[in-house]
Amino acid sequence: MDGIIVIYKEKDWTSFDVVAKLRGIFHEKRIGHGGTLDPMAEGVLPVFVGKSARACDMLPCEEKEYVAGFELGMTSDTLDITGKVSKKKQTSFTKNEICDACGKFVGDILQIPPMYSAIKINGKKLYDLAREGKTVEREPRPVTVYEIEVLDFCEKTQTGKMRVKCKKGTYIRSIIDDLGKELGCGAVMTSLERTASAGFVKADALRISQVEEIFNRGEIENVLMNVEKAFDKAYEGRVFLSERLTHLYKNGVKLSVGQEGLVVKNQSETMLAYGSEGEFLGLCCECDGVIKQVKNFY
Repeated sequence: MDGIIVIYKEKDWTSFDVVAKLRGIFHEKRIGHGGTLDPMAEGVLPVFVGKSARACDMLPCEEKEYVAGFELGMTSDTLDITGKVSKKKQTSFTKNEICDACGKFVGDILQIPPMYSAIKINGKKLYDLAREGKTVEREPRPVTVYEIEVLDFCEKTQTGKMRVKCKKGTYIRSIIDDLGKELGCGAVMTSLERTASAGFVKADALRISQVEEIFNRGEIENVLMNVEKAFDKAYEGRVFLSERLTHLYKNGVKLSVGQEGLVVKNQSETMLAYGSEGEFLGLCCECDGVIKQVKNFY
């Protein structure tokens, strides 16, 4: 088995739970995922199977999209509803006021990572320190938020939902916590759904139960996507090889641009290489007239 399958991770599952379950279903140890989701979150989790697992650490698309629920008038040690929540304060904000405040968090901003996160400081993960009751100073980190849209807001309950499009590394619960600070009342995240990640969207995703049924019917190859899909929109360049050069390429022989049997189209810094039968071989680059392999998937 080899390829990408997009899982819709359900609440209370960890991303590792998903990988472990799929290893059991597929009887394949080489499985990785493209972006951790907290247990309280649900949504898009790209999973890479077999040789495709080599792509996990080099995904070119860093854009993610989330739909998050929030409630004003409270704070939490975890910045979400699962933590120790303060007593509710009475607030009376309008949707327009929320939209205006959210605008301050769009663009290239600095964000202090939450204590309950997997970031390491002096070799220890922040959430381990937090569980010991410790709080350490965290340096603000640059993050990019492309868009925040307030989807709805109930002025009676002071609860709402927002859609956030951002670059990887952005904490949505920190955005909501910062929103609460900006309004002077506090805010916590009440739900989180990732609707897009690494170029894959919710419509691509299957639940674990669906995957198991498809596998048991012997039809899993119908839903496994070629690893090429993770790169084809990010890189324009293509290298096409003849049968002879395909054999040489697979054996690590350096090929020269311009030699017979090698065609380069839309040359770019990173390019996709294809064999004589149209098969995706991997990523390559051109350096001093020589085609060098970057990552192979054959």
